[in-house]
Formats: sequence, structure tokens, C-alpha cells
Amino acid sequence: MGMSIFSLTLEKINSMSRMEFVESLGGIFEHSPWVAERAFQQSPFRSVDQLHSTMLEIARTAEQSQIEALLRAHPDLATKLQVTPLSAAEQQGAGLDRLLPEEFILLNDLNKKYTDKFHFPFILAVRGKNKEDIMNAISKRVNRSLQEEWEQALDEIGTITKFRLRDLIMDGGTLL
Repeated sequence: MGMSIFSLTLEKINSMSRMEFVESLGGIFEHSPWVAERAFQQSPFRSVDQLHSTMLEIARTAEQSQIEALLRAHPDLATKLQVTPLSAAEQQGAGLDRLLPEEFILLNDLNKKYTDKFHFPFILAVRGKNKEDIMNAISKRVNRSLQEEWEQALDEIGTITKFRLRDLIMDGGTLL
């Protein structure tokens, strides 16, 4: 039913119906197809980067309750809660599926402390990072202010979604 992931090009995206567009890009922002729904109204896109910056702007300027829902839609790192296939692959790449028992306990404790304090899970673009990088990041960030973490979480989502879009769309080139 859906298009093959390997044949998505910017031209195809620009010629999609609203339904196809949301079906293809609705998962880029974790469990938040509303981002793609709103982005569709601004097509056609000249580049993958323009598509991404449009989607990110929509996410960042949504109502606070919607942004909160987006932040909360992300899985806790290293837990088995409703992980989308994209998140699972990203976490495995960082070695989070191979934590030692004591690392798992520490990460879980930090995660809990973080979530209790900020009311959304610790969000980190884990691609290219190892488990030490991740442990260091959460150890530092758990001590920050809500405002700092809100901004940081949105920055991380920006990085995660840019990776996902670039993986999904074959040509990163610009259309003339």
C-alpha cells in the first residue's frame, strides 16, 4: 500500500496527495503525524532541507500542549516502551541494546530522575554516539532548568528528524 522507502524522491513527495504525504512522512516526528499534515499545505518543497526546516518550524511553533505531546511521544532510552522501528534502529546503533546490567540500572535511574523533573523523556539524537556519550549527556542534562531542556529536546528532535528525512528521501539535491 505505502510507497517503497527506497524510491522516495523530492519530486514524488511534491506530487503526493495529502493522504500519501502524511502516510509517507507522518512518522518522521515521533507519533506526531500532525506535523506532516501541516507541512503538506506548504508544498512543493525545493529541497529536503527546506522540507525539514518547514516541519521543524511547525513543531517548534505549535501550541505548548502539542509540543509537550511531541516530547512525550519519544521513547525512554533503553526501555521497551512503544519504540517505533526508527527509534529501535537508532538505539541499537548506539549500543543501548548491549548495556551491562549496572549501566542499565544507572541509565534507568537517570531516566526516571529526568522524567520526574521535566515530565518528558530524555531525548537525544543517538546516531554516531556510543553509550558513554549518552550516559554523559543525561548525567549533565538532568541538572538543567526546564527551559534549557525544552530547547535542547527540540534541538535534538531537529537532528533526529533531519537524519530520518535524509534516510527516507533519495536525492538530497535542490529542485530548480
